[in-house]
Amino acid sequence: MRAIVIVLDGVGAGAAPDAALYGDAGADTLGHVAEAAGGLKLPALGRLGLGNIMEIKGVPPVAAPAASFGRMRELSAGKDTITGHWEMMGILNETPFPTYPGGFPPRVISEFERRTGRKVLGNRAASGTVIIEQLGAEHMRTGSPIVYTSADSVFQIAAHADVIPVEGLYRMCETAREMLVSPDNVCRVIARPFEGAPGNFRRISAKRKDFPLPPPEEAVVDILASKGVPVFSVGKVAEMFGMRGFTDGMIKTGGNAQGMEEIVNLLKRQARGLVFANLNDFDTLFGHRNDPEGFARALEGFDEWFNGFLPILGSEDFLFITADHGNDPTTPGTDHSRELVPLLFSGNFSGKGKAGRDLGLRAGFMDLGATVAEIFGLRGPRGKSFL
Repeated sequence: MRAIVIVLDGVGAGAAPDAALYGDAGADTLGHVAEAAGGLKLPALGRLGLGNIMEIKGVPPVAAPAASFGRMRELSAGKDTITGHWEMMGILNETPFPTYPGGFPPRVISEFERRTGRKVLGNRAASGTVIIEQLGAEHMRTGSPIVYTSADSVFQIAAHADVIPVEGLYRMCETAREMLVSPDNVCRVIARPFEGAPGNFRRISAKRKDFPLPPPEEAVVDILASKGVPVFSVGKVAEMFGMRGFTDGMIKTGGNAQGMEEIVNLLKRQARGLVFANLNDFDTLFGHRNDPEGFARALEGFDEWFNGFLPILGSEDFLFITADHGNDPTTPGTDHSRELVPLLFSGNFSGKGKAGRDLGLRAGFMDLGATVAEIFGLRGPRGKSFL
């Protein structure tokens, strides 16, 4: 028996009821990407029932969807990746992580400089690619790391791999992680190594590393692991749980293509357990860069792969397709958006499955984790199973 959770990072499905509180009224990642592209070609997801969830140009509803379908509303405060993944596994985060739109306070920066022995550049909210282009040459001249944040609760450190080797950058992030606890309870410290020359800097995505706060309580992945259920991470998922609960560590990926390949490789060799995967390109490459056309191509690329992936699933496999938040690339900003997320859920891939059902609007991402737990005969900390 296997459960496969595939998170399409940033693929929101319409503004959440409280979106206006986050400055995201009217956000609709899937809907707006489809409009910008003149319609999406997603036949495999369409057959499962993606078009039954909401109006998506090019993806009409079907009379007998192969999967059950619906949307989930996040109950936790925030719209960041960690909060979304935690809630999927049954953790409700009612206190939002602090953000620093004006940069980090002097007491934080001065202490970081004291501990690392290096002055920093930047210290402002910025796009990673932009600030690296702006400050990369000075960083290479001075050896000072580039520190920046975003609308999310993140402390990001960028350094050229020839100036500060990646392992040294990781040590800096560990230092920041030790510092940034209450009251500066920053959700994630992120290492952002890059390479190249001024005018042609490139982030080394495969060596990005997240240093998150550990989950405050037991999650579904912990419960499964404690009962001997294998738990596998594809992409950055395990990092978001501080590597806790993942029995076989984490399979790092450099993008969607590698992530999809690793999902298949895992299923070919593992007959039991949870495969929890995050495909990050939608968010990182297209949502944050206001590129709806690229976003559309990435969705269609996933659908093409997904069509070939479905036949490898068997009668004891359960599949979940969802997202952790929105990232509408048609909005003026480049940050995540507070949105509902799509939900497709199916089991019994023997070819004898009945048509899926409308799961409605789920009050909390934790219903997904409750379902995963029940599949393995266990109980999650929160939520109502789809089963």
